[in-house]
Amino acid sequence: MPLPYRFLTSLYVRVNGKALLIDSGEATQIAMKKAKLSASPIDVICFTHYHADHISGLPGLLLTMGNQERTDTLTMVGPKGLEKVVNSLRVIAPELPFDIEFHELSEDEEELSGVGLRIRAFKVHHNVTCYGYTMELERAGRFDAEKAKDLGIPLKAWNRLQHGETVEMEQKTYTPDMVMGPPRKGIKLSYVTDTRPTGSILENVRDSDLFICEGMYGDKEKAQKARQYRHMTMYEAAKLSGDAMAKETWLTHYSPSMAHPGEYIGAVRKINPNIIVAKDGQSTTLRFEEGG
Repeated sequence: MPLPYRFLTSLYVRVNGKALLIDSGEATQIAMKKAKLSASPIDVICFTHYHADHISGLPGLLLTMGNQERTDTLTMVGPKGLEKVVNSLRVIAPELPFDIEFHELSEDEEELSGVGLRIRAFKVHHNVTCYGYTMELERAGRFDAEKAKDLGIPLKAWNRLQHGETVEMEQKTYTPDMVMGPPRKGIKLSYVTDTRPTGSILENVRDSDLFICEGMYGDKEKAQKARQYRHMTMYEAAKLSGDAMAKETWLTHYSPSMAHPGEYIGAVRKINPNIIVAKDGQSTTLRFEEGG
């Protein structure tokens, strides 16, 4: 449930001028406006599952996109039933000036791409079908200018080779592997909510630069309630993150009964020191490692 100082679930990811949204809970638009984020760049919306706190803000968001005169196709990704759920919500947003392309997840794990990211959806363990997501921004290897010179590759072909193109020039064919080093470490962002800890989470979020994970309960006596409703406590999330060797973890998706999540941070950091108790509007910029 929303609280006066806490909206419902959504994550906005911006990369190279495009944006991806995961979930669109109630008041997502308000949260975006407070953060000075626009709906216009959103090309992909992924849904973890179809409980109202994760999708009830969608009709209004679609209307805003339409009012901004969007014409580009919008891609939506989510568990089976996605098209039916979205079209039901669109009874109150029936006329849009853009098409929606649906990708319904049917496998335990699926890989796709969007906004320049390699996206991996993986099934988790909630009381309805639910998926977590990892997003990776890959980074090409270094361009070896000396090798390019030695091979006599024309200067005007260099940029295209750096961008992964095969170039035919002066009756010769040049391929990126001739001048590019091995791929360098990219950026990995993972997002998981509404689930018990699972092996699929551990394997998929491993080595994330940032792992955003639900921490539904801070009271240790609510561990049984977490198991019953297929959620995670803060302590389970902290252990899972540590086992996955995530560099940093933000806890989110708090129970409305937990008015002050920050009061548990001391106990949580005894399990994993790389934990942040996130708040509405929490944001960061993830960058490639220098010298990589």
